[in-house]
Amino acid sequence: MTEQADKYRDAAQQMNRLAELDEEEAETKDSIEEQLDTELKSIFSNTHIMSEHEEITKLSSTFNVNATDARKQLSSFPNEYIIQDHTIPDLVRKMRKSRRALKGTHRTKMSKAIDTMIDAYADHLQKCIGSITWLNDYTVPLSKMRYNEKDLSKLHKMKDSDIRRETVDSLCKYWEAELKQTGMAYGKEYSELAKEMRLAKKGFRNAIAKISNQSITKTKKQRQDDFIIKAVCENPGISAKVIHERMPTSLFKISSPNTISKSIKKLDIVSVDGEYYKVPSMIKKNIWAYTAAFIDSDGYITLDRNLNPRVGLIATGTRGKAFMQEMHKSIGYGRMHLDQKSPQQTRLIQRLNFYSQDDVTNLLTKCLPHFRLKKGNAKLLLELIRMKKSYKKADWYKPRCDEIFKLMKWENHKDHVGYDWLKEGIYLTDIAKLQGNCKMSAMDSMEQVGTVLKRQPSNFYAKYLRETKEAMGRTKMPDEMEQQVLSFLETGKKSIQAELEGNVPFMSPAFIKERIEEILSQYGISERQRFELKNAMV
Repeated sequence: MTEQADKYRDAAQQMNRLAELDEEEAETKDSIEEQLDTELKSIFSNTHIMSEHEEITKLSSTFNVNATDARKQLSSFPNEYIIQDHTIPDLVRKMRKSRRALKGTHRTKMSKAIDTMIDAYADHLQKCIGSITWLNDYTVPLSKMRYNEKDLSKLHKMKDSDIRRETVDSLCKYWEAELKQTGMAYGKEYSELAKEMRLAKKGFRNAIAKISNQSITKTKKQRQDDFIIKAVCENPGISAKVIHERMPTSLFKISSPNTISKSIKKLDIVSVDGEYYKVPSMIKKNIWAYTAAFIDSDGYITLDRNLNPRVGLIATGTRGKAFMQEMHKSIGYGRMHLDQKSPQQTRLIQRLNFYSQDDVTNLLTKCLPHFRLKKGNAKLLLELIRMKKSYKKADWYKPRCDEIFKLMKWENHKDHVGYDWLKEGIYLTDIAKLQGNCKMSAMDSMEQVGTVLKRQPSNFYAKYLRETKEAMGRTKMPDEMEQQVLSFLETGKKSIQAELEGNVPFMSPAFIKERIEEILSQYGISERQRFELKNAMV
């Protein structure tokens, strides 16, 4: 019973960690989208009505990117708001019909639920309007028109400048007539303005009618992909044959198990012995954040009695096998041990382990900013590996290795009630002292890698931070690598502040700078190249 309870607690801990990552991802995505939306509005506001081709050309010249990247910068239309295969208007209509049979508190609760649904749908429509960049300056008259989500989708599909100008012309005519009519007494002129407003509304509807319904409906291929993703998410381990059998008639006729298996390869779905599993999007978006969360919940960072570093991830069952294979492919190194028997005769165990010092260093360095529970273990292992590479002959090497072994034991078992610390020669009163004996800064001093970052911390680091961000802005560096560099920059700032206060930071500014330059050099923006580029510009 206790073992089962521990499993439930571990599962809950993992879900909480993944939920935190999703929240962080959503917050970051929202902030980036808000910043990008503000920039786009400033670019397209107070200008003439442009076609989509002209918008892409302007974005390309403004952000110095190619046309494909510029097209991606344009706001995409939000997905249709559907709950249990019902659109919101249909759902509200059914809820209102059901409300007729209710009385008292049940009727009041249903009314509140309907109001909440309507408010959420109104926010959704506002996002739809915001995605139509060429109408950002005309939202006031647009709000007076009759439209639904389908009409807004047609407005978003308008690519040609002529049809866009026709639509804006109708909105402006209505707006002008409305402003003239405000405060006017009823009379002949009032009636003429009312007629102009009606004609303007009719012109707006006619412009929308020129966009065919076929242009906004999903193709059969898109509907097929949506069905496959939904089937795999709801039924992990499903096969292509079963997916094909469950398809509606319209999709069943144009599909086969063979075509489904080919489509699955493009949908971030992993196949294990003919069974399909949908991998989390976090693996693709930020593999290091996901790996850190996985190690925190279902992994380990430790070392053996011979002081060999050991890092591993553990999963169970066929679904775990799919995750391990996908993570091994995304990380690019490590050794997999699949389908191992469990001592408890339960599901097969899947492992992804890292043994070599280089692999462990690369993995922990990239995951370090994202650790929540095992950050202390990671720092100890990075310190030990650096010592083993260059300082085996130092007087303090062996004593510090013993201290790191004790600290690693303490990190791994500090939550275990009743653990026999004396068996390992560990005294809890000495833990703080052992942690303060970190040799990272001492190794920096011995290597004489102290740079101007230490001699002129405030001015130089601000300049270095600014130039590094500018250099990243001129390249196509992946988002996860850019976030990693920014995390190192923030850590370097804290390390410099710690040195100014007379404290010993765990990672010295020089060591952090080496890691940053190592990442930047992969994308052709080394410190030397930035220096030469700056002088050339001057």
